[in-house]
Amino acid sequence: MCMAWKGSGVRIPSAPPIEGPDATRVWSFVVSGTDVAPYDAEVATAFEYDNTSERLPGALMRMLSTVMPGVAQVRGQTGPYAAAWRAANVVALAGGPSGEPLWVALGDSMTQGIGAPAPDRGWVGQFADHLTAAGRPHRVVNLSVTGARVQDVIDQQLPALRALLDSGFVPDLVTVVIGSNDVISPRVRAGLTERFAELLDGLPNGSVVANLPNPHREARRVEALLRQREREGRLVVADMRAHGPRSWRGKLAADKFHPNDAGYAAMARVFDIALGLEGAR
Repeated sequence: MCMAWKGSGVRIPSAPPIEGPDATRVWSFVVSGTDVAPYDAEVATAFEYDNTSERLPGALMRMLSTVMPGVAQVRGQTGPYAAAWRAANVVALAGGPSGEPLWVALGDSMTQGIGAPAPDRGWVGQFADHLTAAGRPHRVVNLSVTGARVQDVIDQQLPALRALLDSGFVPDLVTVVIGSNDVISPRVRAGLTERFAELLDGLPNGSVVANLPNPHREARRVEALLRQREREGRLVVADMRAHGPRSWRGKLAADKFHPNDAGYAAMARVFDIALGLEGAR
């Protein structure tokens, strides 16, 4: 991870270039809704955070990428989407701590929007539109990383959230969508609930945390933990089990694993329900 806070007058570093057919859409997303240039040398405070992971794709993913064009196509979004969010984060924070309400999103590839045609068509971008339509616009700082597991949020994303807090940026909203990459892997599934508890301990009270619709018993243990914390008033559960899609038919990207924009619309609706936005738009 590369993360640092820099003082007044420091030039904001450029993100990796975005190339390919989605480049125009990606960069229009980065600068839309703001009159602050993404790399303005006069921006008072720069947040440098890398939305990428040093972990290489596993052998199965590499094999699937060679035999299934859809997998390779969706994997190809990883670098450009991470670069787009890195740039968007700088723009979101350029107005300083006293700007409009701040939303910090933690998570994995789904919070990056992987599988959607552009970063702003993932659930984060669509839910941000819902907040704006309901008269509650938020700046978004997206700390998610494709391939992230719960331990990665603990090690990489929570420290970045703490850096924001230490610098006076107090989020109005914190969301977490994580755990799918843990629960599908027998090698890392063990101890998931304990890691989840450590993650929850590092979140501000009132954070909105998605549960895991996976039927595995470890996911059910996480569910019990989340419900306990919700009863204690420490968080709000975004209930993917109760309010997520009953069928993913027509809602998956070309890799048949990540949601497409329709699938992400269904995820955004779950957060609408969690935060009482249904009917407010």
